[in-house]
Parts: sequence; structure tokens; C-alpha cells
Amino acid sequence: MNKTIRRASVFCLLLVLALLVRVTWVQAYQGQALADDKNNRRNLIGQYENPLGNIIVGGEAITGSTQTGGRDFGYKRTYTDGALYAPITGYSSQAFGSSMLEGVYKNILNGSDNRLKTIMDTLTNKRAAPGNVLTTIDKEVQKAGWDALQGMQGSAVAIDPSTGEILAVVNNPTFDPGTIAGAGDAEQQAWDALNADQGKRMENTALRKPQAPGSTFKLVTLAAAIENGLVNNIDTPTGISGDYTIPGTRTKLPSEAGNEACNNVSPRTALKLSCNNVFAELAHKLGQDQMRAMAEKLGFNVVQKVPVWTNPTSKYPEKKMSVDQVAQTGIGQFDVQATPLQMAMVTAAIENGGKLVSPHEVSEVTDANGNVLESFKDPKSQQVMKEKTASMIRDAMITVATEGGGKNALVQGAEVGAKTGTAQRGVNNSLSPLAWFTSYGKLNGKQIAVAVVIDRSDTDRSEIGGGKLAAPVAQKMMQAWLKK
Repeated sequence: MNKTIRRASVFCLLLVLALLVRVTWVQAYQGQALADDKNNRRNLIGQYENPLGNIIVGGEAITGSTQTGGRDFGYKRTYTDGALYAPITGYSSQAFGSSMLEGVYKNILNGSDNRLKTIMDTLTNKRAAPGNVLTTIDKEVQKAGWDALQGMQGSAVAIDPSTGEILAVVNNPTFDPGTIAGAGDAEQQAWDALNADQGKRMENTALRKPQAPGSTFKLVTLAAAIENGLVNNIDTPTGISGDYTIPGTRTKLPSEAGNEACNNVSPRTALKLSCNNVFAELAHKLGQDQMRAMAEKLGFNVVQKVPVWTNPTSKYPEKKMSVDQVAQTGIGQFDVQATPLQMAMVTAAIENGGKLVSPHEVSEVTDANGNVLESFKDPKSQQVMKEKTASMIRDAMITVATEGGGKNALVQGAEVGAKTGTAQRGVNNSLSPLAWFTSYGKLNGKQIAVAVVIDRSDTDRSEIGGGKLAAPVAQKMMQAWLKK
């Protein structure tokens, strides 16, 4: 054979071998990665080729699917009462991806999760029938919170303390995820409108927006004081002067009830009147480490997974603070931040005898035939304070509800305990304060813990307070659960 032809033949053979090696590599090793690539449009088309699985509330689907008549996408997501349930469902959009439960369980809902596949699905490489996500949300509690928040900007969370089940997650303002479910011009316009306000309507403030909790944090301070032996009886005078100067400063710390009313009062009276002097001094005496330890037991500085991630977390400062800053944390100011979920967890632990059950908003994940793939009906729990401590705090909270600023939360026939809060905002308090309220209620073997924050309302600044604005929201939510 001609030498030149022989060399050309060998070279061509090497090229063929190289091509075979490359094809084998792509198919055997890179195939799955390419199939899963977010830029692979076939995946997106496959997700919406058939109806999606559903998110369930109270045994009924609050999501659905409708045929589009389009070339690429056979179906698109639909929502029942979309704005009401948006903090739970999030959105599933052909153009903008997914969020909240739609995002966490995307593969379950579109049928691509391997746990859904039958033997035949595996053999034929066919997409499985989609599964469903069953939530712990209660329709009546969710609707009660939604109705009560109308006309105000705020959010609320309700938990069953004994099970950790999240009964409601309510935000106002919110959005209708159905308006961005497709991939057309109308959806793009709706998306642009939602993002024009820095995405605030899509922000899950109830779970993901920590803010200064104000006086509701005094429950944490009181728990730390009792657990560490600083308070042994909630009816014993504390000896703390009403004319109180923040440690390490010359700054007086007033209380709304007045210096005289808060002079040498008991912890019960201090909680009822929300005396800043008492809780600032308790925090000062406890110190940063003991305060932080109690806060972290209750969920601060911990990212919660419900199963939606709640990052950024509620925070108690970890960096070294000065004595005046530690004192300020005792009244829920300085760098303390909490979400309504977090404050509902605090109250739930107090109501549940000091035991904090992990909060969750999904009870089960099932396949198309109802077979359980994941269950959250046996959540983790932790004894975060002594039962005696929780009992003492409940006793004081009942006084707040019956004699103090929590009267607007009372539910006829039920035991109700509460704590109000007002948190200053902005440089030199330039912004309207936050109105906080957290409470628990129990009646006929049922219990509920609620936390509400009002960011903005039409109320005159001088009238802004947790007992006036937020307590009625909590009352409606507790009543919806306890009176069922």
C-alpha cells in the first residue's frame, strides 16, 4: 500500500476512534448533566407537556392546570384564590421558574422525580404521573388572617403548638401567581409590574423578612431570666427603678406606662404594662451569652426549613455588644430581628409546656395513587425551657390579655395569653413604628399560637400599637381555629 494512503488511513481511523470516544463520553457520563441543564428547553417543555400535580389545602386542590393550545407548552399552571395562598404555593411559571412549594417540590409536581416512576416508566424512559403536596394549612385560619389584614400592610403566621403544623401564612400585599404562569406578553408585563416595586409584592414577609420585634421579644427575655434564676416568682417586685438609665450611658429609657407605674414592679406587671426598664435591666444582668442562648433555643440564628427555607433568619446579635446594646436587646431593639414565624414559634413553645415542635407547612408528599413518599407527621421537638418556666410566662401572658393591651385578642370561652409590641424604625424614629402582637389560645383540647406584624396602615402614628392594630388580626385567626 502506498505510504501516503496508509498514513491517511491511520489518521482517519484515529479520528473515528476519537469521535466514538467523545460520543461515548457524552452519552455515558454527560448525558444526564445535559438533560438536567437549566438551559435545556426540552426540560421546560416536558414540565408543561402534561397537567401538573397539585398543592392541597384541607383536602382540596388550590392549584390546577389548563391547556394552552400552544406549540411548545401543552399546559400551564392555574391557581384557586391565588393571592390568598401565594405565600404557600409561590409560583410555577413557564417564563420565570418557580418559588416556595412550587419550587421545592417542582420535580414531584411535574413528574420528573424518580420516586414517581413505575417499572414501565423506567423501561420506556417516560415521565411519570405527577405527585401531590398536602399542606397543613387550614382554610378558615388562612382566610380569617387575610380578611383581617385588608387595608393594612403586614403579615401573620399561625401554628398548632402541639404538632408544629403551620395553619396559616398570610401576607398583604401579595400577588396572584396565575398572572405570571404562562410565557406570553401579558405574563411579561405582569412580571415587570411586580418587580417595579422591588419585588415587594412577591416577598414572603411572614417567613423571610426579619424585623425588630419590639416588646414581643420580652417573652424571650423573661424566659431567660426565669431559666437562669434571675426571676423566681412573677409576682415578686424586681427592685428596678422606673426612672431607669441605660447601663453605660446617660440616656433614660422611658416606658409608655410611665416611670411611676413601672417602678419596682413585678415581672407580671412589667409584662402587662410592657415596662422597658425591667426587661432592659434583666437583659443587662443576664448578659449577652445567656440572652443569646435562650434566643437560639427558640429558633433565632437558625435557618428554618418548613420545607421552604426561611433564610435570612431571625437574629439575636452574635458579635460582641456593649452593655447598653445588650440592655436594648432585652426590649427587642438594637440588632434583634424576627419574622412572624419566629415569634409564633416563641409563643408556641411557651403554650406547649416549653417544648418547641419543628414548624412545617407540609404534612405529606404523595404519588399519583396517594402512596406517601415523604411524611412530616412526626416532626422533631426539643424541650427549650422548663415546663415551670413556660407555665409562669403563660400566667403573665394571660394577665396581658385580660387586663393589659391584649384585650382585643380575647376569644369567648378560651384561655388566651398575649404580648403586644411596638418597634421603632428609621433614623431618629423617622419611619412609622411596627405594630406587633403574639398570642396563644386554647379551648376544648385545641390550641393555636399566632404572631402578627403590621408594617403600615392608615392609622395615625400616635395610635399605632400592637394591641390596637395587630391584636384583632390574631383574634380572628385564633377564633377561626378554636371555634371550628
